Amino acid sequence: MELSLPEDLLQLLFRASKSYDLKEALEILIETSRIDDGRANLAAKDVLPLVLKLFKSISYPSGDQFLTLSLKLLRNLCAGEITNQNCFVALNGPEMVSTLLRSAGLVYEPDYGIIRLGLQVLANVSLAGEKHQQAIWHWFFPDEFVVLAKNRSQSTCDPLCMIIYTCCDGNPGFVLELCGDRGLAIVAEIVRTASVVGYGEDWFKLLLSRICLEEEYFYKLFSCFYCAGDSENSEGISSSSDLFSTEQAYLLSTVSEILNERLEDISVSIDFALCVFGIFKRSVGVVDFVSRGNSGLPTGSAAVDVLGYSLTILRDTCALHGKGGLYHSVDVVDTLLSNGLLELLLFVLHDLEPPPMIKKAMKQNENHEPASSRSYKPCPYKGFRRDIVAVIGNCAFQRNNVQDEIRQKDMIPLLLQQCVTDEDNPFLREWGLWCVRNLLEGNVENQKAVAELELQGTVQVPELSGLGLRVEVDSNTRRARLVNVSSTDDKDASLGS
Repeated sequence: MELSLPEDLLQLLFRASKSYDLKEALEILIETSRIDDGRANLAAKDVLPLVLKLFKSISYPSGDQFLTLSLKLLRNLCAGEITNQNCFVALNGPEMVSTLLRSAGLVYEPDYGIIRLGLQVLANVSLAGEKHQQAIWHWFFPDEFVVLAKNRSQSTCDPLCMIIYTCCDGNPGFVLELCGDRGLAIVAEIVRTASVVGYGEDWFKLLLSRICLEEEYFYKLFSCFYCAGDSENSEGISSSSDLFSTEQAYLLSTVSEILNERLEDISVSIDFALCVFGIFKRSVGVVDFVSRGNSGLPTGSAAVDVLGYSLTILRDTCALHGKGGLYHSVDVVDTLLSNGLLELLLFVLHDLEPPPMIKKAMKQNENHEPASSRSYKPCPYKGFRRDIVAVIGNCAFQRNNVQDEIRQKDMIPLLLQQCVTDEDNPFLREWGLWCVRNLLEGNVENQKAVAELELQGTVQVPELSGLGLRVEVDSNTRRARLVNVSSTDDKDASLGS
């Protein structure tokens, strides 16, 4: 009576719930609708039209308690029950929810509870099929989606991503709209929200995977986050820590995570790989390499995080070689190599200060030779050296041209120095062994070059022997291998077979 609700509507709800209190009636119906049989039974009694009439009769915010209960009931009723899903669309349910969400979001402090429930209703309806997805898309794209995406709340971000992804899945036209300027504005706001509050479900990653990896819109989305005044195509940019934004670093970190999780079933395009390589090159010029990083990724510095996550994406991209079903993976890696990936990685690695164990051996050697005046750069984050070695190792896998180039550049000794433990670079030794193993596999010239380091007694060999390592050449196979001589059982260190 306080809400001035139609008497006939109340009586029908009371009859369906066998209760004569509206709040109790809705709670009973919500409990009934939790299971399939309950939803089917309520669909046969035409309860959903009654709930929509009730929903339409209550104003926000004065009736927020009953609106919340109505939304919970609608959400349950539309969970996989096609009769209710069809009825919701036929009775303009998307428009009603759109009106409520707009009201709940315009207040000084948005009502995230109401917004989340409304989005959950739409998410359940969107799963019913193309007709239902079109009805939702019609009322929400693009303006309502943008407003909803600006709610910095994980509780609303998750169902919003579900709705958008579900609507686009199987609807190429919606995908094109989403990847246009108006659509990417929605995705950009979602990324901003997730970068602040995170995400709880995988719909966010599924959405980014579709846009950034399955489609060709990663760079366009990445460009949405350039800091004010920065030109995305400029060359020779000064080393300003503000060049990259936190949203760009977050986007790269998420894409890196997606790629690493889906190495077995994802295909990376040449354009995507070259875009990430371009970002990496720019970040190398932005990061000052003066201060040693005190943590791994993320570091809190946008520029350093962009550097690191673009490098991990390149690592996994170059690991795709030989994976089943990735029809153009070889072209991607070869294209990266032809654009200077290996040269840049070797240059950066050469300029880094050696691992502590190698540095110690070099200092001991300086007692016999003049000290070098060369200055080195510290790693900007813990794991940076390891990630560089990992990319080089993946590039060298079964690529004779890469193996030869590294030998011709006299970089084999540098890579041998990476086969050590380093507290600031977890798993450096393992990646170093993998890298040198790939350098030697099937390459007689490289095997000979490594063996000659031992025979010539060059400066790198004392460094290795001081660490309990030596190079051996198998008398039968004539293949070089790195042997751990410090262990009692003299086990092979897995450089060669």
